[in-house]
Amino acid sequence: MKNDSRMKLIGITLLCAILAAGCSSNASSSDAGASSAAASAEAVQTSEAGASAATAQLAALHLDDQVEYDEDDESTAWSEDGSTMITLDGSDASVAGAGAAADGGVVTITEAGTYVVSGTLDDGQLAVNAPDEVVHIVLNGAEIHNSDGAAIHVVEAGKAVITLQEGTENALTDGETYADTSEDAPTAALYSQGDLTINGAGKLTVQGNGNDGITGRDDLKIVNGEIVVEAADDGIIGRDLLAVKAGTIAVAAGGGGMKSSNDADADKGVIAIAGGTFDITAGGDGFQAATSLLIADGSFAIVSGGGSAAAAPQTGADNGGVSPQRSQTAAQTGTADTEAAETTSAKGLKAAADIVIAGGSFQIDAADDAVHSNANVSISGGQFSLATGDDGIHADASLAIGGGSIEITESYEGIEGSDIAIAGGEIRLVASDDGINVAGGNDESAAGGRGGPDSFSSSGGALTITGGYLALNASGDGLDSNGSIVMSGGTVLVNGPTMNGNGSLDYNGTFEQTGGLLVAAGSSGMAQAPSEDSSQRSVMMTFPSALEAGTLITLANSQGEPVVSFAPAKSFQTVVISSPDLTEGETYAFYTGGTSTGAETDGLYEGGALTGGTEVVSFALGASVTYVNESGVTTAGSGMGGMGGGRGGMGRGGMGAGRDAAVDAAPQ
Repeated sequence: MKNDSRMKLIGITLLCAILAAGCSSNASSSDAGASSAAASAEAVQTSEAGASAATAQLAALHLDDQVEYDEDDESTAWSEDGSTMITLDGSDASVAGAGAAADGGVVTITEAGTYVVSGTLDDGQLAVNAPDEVVHIVLNGAEIHNSDGAAIHVVEAGKAVITLQEGTENALTDGETYADTSEDAPTAALYSQGDLTINGAGKLTVQGNGNDGITGRDDLKIVNGEIVVEAADDGIIGRDLLAVKAGTIAVAAGGGGMKSSNDADADKGVIAIAGGTFDITAGGDGFQAATSLLIADGSFAIVSGGGSAAAAPQTGADNGGVSPQRSQTAAQTGTADTEAAETTSAKGLKAAADIVIAGGSFQIDAADDAVHSNANVSISGGQFSLATGDDGIHADASLAIGGGSIEITESYEGIEGSDIAIAGGEIRLVASDDGINVAGGNDESAAGGRGGPDSFSSSGGALTITGGYLALNASGDGLDSNGSIVMSGGTVLVNGPTMNGNGSLDYNGTFEQTGGLLVAAGSSGMAQAPSEDSSQRSVMMTFPSALEAGTLITLANSQGEPVVSFAPAKSFQTVVISSPDLTEGETYAFYTGGTSTGAETDGLYEGGALTGGTEVVSFALGASVTYVNESGVTTAGSGMGGMGGGRGGMGRGGMGAGRDAAVDAAPQ
C-alpha cells in the first residue's frame, strides 16, 4: 500500500505549503500604507495565524501514518489440510477440524486458525469468541441468513480477517429485529467488536435489514474484493478507522453510506482511502468521518439525500435570501462516540476535522454540501463533478486548492471557507448565490445540522489566488470576501451577477492585484474594481445600459490588437479587466460586438484578431485603476460598493462603477 500511494501522498504533503504561501502574500498586501486598508491588515494578519495553524495540522496528516496493512490483513492463502472446514446445510452445520463447534444453526469459533465456510444457512449465525486471537475466515461460496440477529458476529478476537475466495459469491442477511437488544448487542449483519479486515478477490453481498450493513467497532480495513451492501441505516462503519486499499464497493443505505464514528479521540475516527471504486447512494452523508477524511485515489460516484434535486428550494440570492440548508437544524440523538448519533445531514464527503484529497475521480450529487469539513479542506488533485443543493466545497476554516479539475454544475455557493487559497487546478462553477465566498465561521449548528446566517462571522478572512484557472457563473457575488482579496497569478473569469444588489467583485478590505488575468462582467449597482494600490493595472468599463449575454467585448491597444476579448455568459453593464499586458499611459479602446478569430474557452478568446465590432470609447490608461464609461475616463463612483461576504459589512477599496458628472449609467 505504501508503494502504491506514495506519489499521491507527496501531493498531500506539497499542498500543505499552499496555505503558508497564501498567508505570505496576504501579509504583504496588508502592509499597504493607505488608511482605507487598515481594517484589512488586521483581518489578513488574523487569517495568517489561522492558516498557519491549519498548515501545521494538515502537514501531520499522512495516509501511511493512519493505516498499516500487516501480513494478516493481506493474507488470503489457505489449504484444506491446514484449515477447519465448516459446511452449512439449510438449518444445520457441520465442522471438520479443531477450534469450532456447531449447535444446530449456530457455529462458534473459539480458537485462532483458518476456517473455510461454504454452503447455505437458512436461519443461523457464525460467531467468533476467541479473545486476543487472530481468526481467519474464508467465505468460499457461503450464504448465512439470520432472522433475529447478525449473520456473522465477532464477539471477541484480536483480529478477524474475512477472505472472499476468488471466483465465489457470498451473502449475509440479518433480520429486521434482533433478539438481543442489550447495550453491547450487534447492530449490523456483519458485526465485529474488535478489528475486522476484509480481503480476497471474491464477492460479498450484505443485506442489513435491521440497522447497518457492516460494522467494525475498532478498525475496519478493506484490502480488496467486491462488496455490495444494502442497509436500512448505515452501510459500512469503522468506528476507530475505516480504511480501504482497493476493491469495488457499492452501498445503498437509508442513513450514511460509509463512516467512522469515534469522535471522542482525535487520533481515531479517521477514514483513509488509498484507492478503489465506490458507488454510494445514501439517505444521509455519502462518506462521514468523525475526525479526518484522507483520500489518495479512487473512483467515487455518490448520491446523498436524494441528490441536488431533492434539496429544499432556495430563496433568491439577489434579494438577500438565505439557503434553507443554512437555517436547518436537526435533533441529534445519542452521545459522543456512538454511531447512533444521526442528523439530517446529506453531504457527499463530510469530516468533522480535515479533508485532504490528493487524487481520484468524484461524481457527487448531494442535497447538501458536496464536500464539507468542519475544519480545513486541501485538494491537490483529482477530477470533480459536483452538483449540490448548498455549497460545492465548504470548509469552516481554511480551504486550499492546488490542483485537479473541479466542475460544480449546480450549487447555492460554489466554494466557501473562512480563508481560501487557490494555487492551481481548473475550477468551473455555477452558483445561485456567491461563486467563491470567504465568509468565516462555523457552518454547522451545535446539533450537527446547518447553522443559520448568524453562525458566520462578519470578521474578514482572505481570498488568495496565486495560480490556477477559474471560470465562475454566479447569481450572487462572483468573488466575495468579508476581508481582503490578493491575486498574483492565474486566470479568473467572472460571469454575473445580473441584479444590482450584488457584484462580480465584493470585498470589505482591499483587493491587491499583482499578477494574473482577471475579467469580471456583471451588474453595475455594487461593482468594485481592484484597489488603487495594486501594482498591476486594471480598468473598469461601465456601459450606458445592460448588454445581452454573449455580447463580445474587446479591449484593444492603440494598434487595434485585442488585449482581452470576452463574451460573458450573462447580461452585464460593467466589466473589470486586469492584465499584465496593460501599460500605463497607453491608449486603449473598448469594442462591443464583432467576431474574434482567437481560440475560445469559457467565453475568453486567446490570440486572434477582432473583425467588425463597434468602438464605444478610447482612453489613456492610468497608473493603477482606470474608470471608464462611454464618455471617457471618469472617477470611481461615490456609491457604497459591495456588501462583503454576503453577510454584511461595507465594501472598501475600488468602490462602485465609474460615473461621469454629466452621464449616469442607466439602471438595468
